[in-house]
Amino acid sequence: MNATEPPQNDTPHSVLVVDDEQIVLSALKETLEREKYRVVACSSPITALDMLGKQEFGVIIADQKMPEMLGLDFLVESRRIQPNSSRILITTVLSLPTIVDAINRGEIFRFVAKPWLREELLATVRNAIQRHDLLAHNQALQAETARLNGQLTQANQSLEAKVLDLELQRQQLDAANHELIARSDHTVELCRRILTAYDPILGGQAKILVDLAAKMSETEHFNNTERHALRAASWLCDLGLIGVPRALLRSFSQKPNEITPHERAMLQNHPIYSQTLAAFVDSSPEVGETIRHHHEKFDGTGFPDGISGKAIPWTARCLAVAAAFVESGKRRQDTIKDILAQSGNAFDPESVRLLLKIIDRANLPRQVREILIEELEPGMVLATGIYSPHGLLLIGEGQTLGSNIITKIHHHNEIAPISQRLLVYS
Repeated sequence: MNATEPPQNDTPHSVLVVDDEQIVLSALKETLEREKYRVVACSSPITALDMLGKQEFGVIIADQKMPEMLGLDFLVESRRIQPNSSRILITTVLSLPTIVDAINRGEIFRFVAKPWLREELLATVRNAIQRHDLLAHNQALQAETARLNGQLTQANQSLEAKVLDLELQRQQLDAANHELIARSDHTVELCRRILTAYDPILGGQAKILVDLAAKMSETEHFNNTERHALRAASWLCDLGLIGVPRALLRSFSQKPNEITPHERAMLQNHPIYSQTLAAFVDSSPEVGETIRHHHEKFDGTGFPDGISGKAIPWTARCLAVAAAFVESGKRRQDTIKDILAQSGNAFDPESVRLLLKIIDRANLPRQVREILIEELEPGMVLATGIYSPHGLLLIGEGQTLGSNIITKIHHHNEIAPISQRLLVYS
């Protein structure tokens, strides 16, 4: 769908526009109504907040500079009332660190600079509508999945026949749900952006995994169905981690032996959640099975189903070794050494050989890992800029750290603690 096409919806989506300038308000309302959106225009952010308690909106658009309340403050408050709505800020003055921070925290989805281009505005609103729909569908699906899991637990305690019956119901439900979201490259990219907004490291790893899986699928060891399954699964295999608390993800990556059994169970269920969410984007059973089994181990000690050997789909065995390479966080040669040591146990030896065959000719992006300030060493390269608590850029992205710069960072942290996450290229 290009920027000039109207949204393909049976029921028009509701959009709330808030701006104290009547000319701008009328222009926005007219532009969006031409695209078949149901638009409510309001010149007062206070009145708009009251309206949010009475009517649901897929998208909320607000001007930054308003006399009653700044647009960003209004959007932060609107998030409390309607968390699934996509929030767009229109501004003439860009405070980039503040806006980026607001996007990362989920307070706004996008910003549009005045004066805006019509095509850019419509494309932004269309993306915002798709995000709102995806979140709404995911929320409903998570509730339905939780209901089914409860039924499955009860069935396991009674008899096997009931489990098989519920599994059939689940498959039928998954087959029906694939109609809710169009299978398109745009939707897949939106999933990656959501994953990146939730956790930058996960988003960076997803990009590398996609590139590596593409290289593997280009070899002669896959048919067309398997090529599609491996590539699509590499995009979508970690969607289920969006439901896992960020603190738990960091604890698992830094101290995996210290998490509780309940937390471990939550992590080990994420391939099932990913499989369910991925069905909204691609209902192919091969994609779903690849996602579900990409944490199974060749010796049967993996999860979630504990299957082994060639019972694990070939595409899942390949995705497993590729994901291990991407998620290692170690230096390249150390990672390869670890994977070789687990060949025949955790990994299918054939998939390991395929990885090693293509790894040298794969032009992969640099991996990103999170470190503590105390772990900074000369020669490290920053994957994101370092900012002061007031939004002042201290060290830019891509900067190679030397002893003097590291001393400067430590000194500034003692005076005004740096609260952001520190990401460096491996």
